[in-house]
Amino acid sequence: MVISPWENQTTIVEFVLRGFSSIRQLNIFLFMMFLVFYILIVSGNILVILLVLFSYHLHTPMYFFLVNLSFLEIWYTSNIVPKMLLIITAGQKTISVAGCLAQFYFFGSLAATECLLLAVMSYDRYLAICQPLQYPILTTGPLCFRLAASSWLCCFFLTAITIVLLSRLTFCGPNEIDHFFCDFTPLVHLSCMHTSLTKNIAYATSSAVTVVPFLLITASYSCILVAILRIPSGTGWQKAFSTCSSHLTMVRVFYGTLIGTYLVPSANSSQLLHKGFSLLYTILTPMFNPIIYSLRNKDIHEALKKCLSKKPGFLR
Repeated sequence: MVISPWENQTTIVEFVLRGFSSIRQLNIFLFMMFLVFYILIVSGNILVILLVLFSYHLHTPMYFFLVNLSFLEIWYTSNIVPKMLLIITAGQKTISVAGCLAQFYFFGSLAATECLLLAVMSYDRYLAICQPLQYPILTTGPLCFRLAASSWLCCFFLTAITIVLLSRLTFCGPNEIDHFFCDFTPLVHLSCMHTSLTKNIAYATSSAVTVVPFLLITASYSCILVAILRIPSGTGWQKAFSTCSSHLTMVRVFYGTLIGTYLVPSANSSQLLHKGFSLLYTILTPMFNPIIYSLRNKDIHEALKKCLSKKPGFLR
């Protein structure tokens, strides 16, 4: 009988997240910086949610999807940053296998949901610019709710398939993950079983929720660009661009950091460089969301001014 090389090895029950141990001398600086970023992310996105909820003139499809995006960013960051702060300061680097799989499940599901929400928001901008007369009829409240709910449910279901496959793998050492959170690639590298099926299915599902939405976004903005070029006046151009500039900026930031993380670093790149790229989409992108929509959006400016001045119109 042939004995598999992993049969005599002890199955591990917890992983060790190394975090930023290679630059341990910067722990205090990193802790303060990440803590400030986390506070800004949570407070900024909560502010956007409250402004939209209590400003009735913002009760439109675009801001409904923005609320979903802001809620996602809070949850997305809270899944990673608090544990990362504990790793840096308290040295609590261990995480159970179940906890690691749970962290990756929420990370993967929320990242995929953001891709679909960005695609839905681009479709909303396409209807607003290319079919302005039919826009109020096409973008009804029930439709917007179904699009948002479908984005959440679809991504959480697809990521669950990968989690089921990962949970069936055996991890028998080493148990160190050279990262600050549980990502897919470091996890499968620690398995002592054949992982080709898990990798193929994971790559197929991740491609479906990243590449397909990106193609839809590209198609939407191609149609928007054609429609804008047909507008005779420069004022019309400016108005059309202003309705989608914030969303387009978010798309560039999100997909730019995603591409930088998974395509730019090669196998020969240092793990520290990979962690740096990972920080872009786990911290910087969620922080840019409220900044972009507050600095480049007149409706948000107006709602914020009414809130600060406590005008009655804020709730009407």
